[in-house]
Amino acid sequence: MKRITVEELRIKKRQGKKIVMLTAYDYSMAKIVDAAGVDIVLVGDSLANVVLGLDSTNDVTTEQMLYHAKAVTRAVERALVIGDMPFEAYQARPKDAVKNAKRFITEAGCQAVKIEWFEGCLSIAKKIVVKGIPVMGHVGLTPQTAAALGGFKVQGKDAESAQKIIAQALAFQKVGCFAIVLECIPDKIAQQITKALKIPTIGIGAGVYCDGQVLVMHDLLGLFDRFRPKFVKTYAHLTSTIRQAVVAYAKDVRAKKFPTRKQSFTIKPEELRKLKTNRS
Repeated sequence: MKRITVEELRIKKRQGKKIVMLTAYDYSMAKIVDAAGVDIVLVGDSLANVVLGLDSTNDVTTEQMLYHAKAVTRAVERALVIGDMPFEAYQARPKDAVKNAKRFITEAGCQAVKIEWFEGCLSIAKKIVVKGIPVMGHVGLTPQTAAALGGFKVQGKDAESAQKIIAQALAFQKVGCFAIVLECIPDKIAQQITKALKIPTIGIGAGVYCDGQVLVMHDLLGLFDRFRPKFVKTYAHLTSTIRQAVVAYAKDVRAKKFPTRKQSFTIKPEELRKLKTNRS
């Protein structure tokens, strides 16, 4: 099966074809997502919240991200797989950024990495790109530095801050990034950025004018109830479905209705008699 490439994503932008991106963190879900025909699978640092139950994405480690990225790449055959660089992999230790980016490619089998905007990110992005590793940038609301932005809220709502985000996106393009995530910014600002860039923009809470869209899979499926951003559209409500299934299972076990003969294995009567004879 032919894998989606960075160049194909650029072609989609030129042709006005929307790019579909979703997160995945394990083999089973990644296989489903890939079979459904998405273009990009992101092994997101949202893993910290929706899988590991951590309070901040900054708490997830490089080793944890690599572990889950390996599971995803074992499953995905068609989509481009991007490893989300966690805070410790490049912001906490900038000198290790290139080495850690290489690990996502050589060890985990990803085809690209993603980094968020922060002071010093351009130098890091350029160094990674020079090593032949495709880099996706991320501007607007950047969760790894959300505290410095005033918390998890829409960015770029005034002209001055919007201009900064536009400049950041252009700067990411200049150092060689192949695409940019635009998170939680006004739709008209995302539209301006998308028109200004030659590389694709992927929106999350950035309106319809982006070249593509991304959501966290657990939000899309209704599997994460701790909080739900305004920009999320929930396409299924699997939390209640799973809970109902577990309740039904527990009820059957307690009522001795599971397992039945259908779910059990048997032994020939003569073999059972031999066993009883041996025991006597």
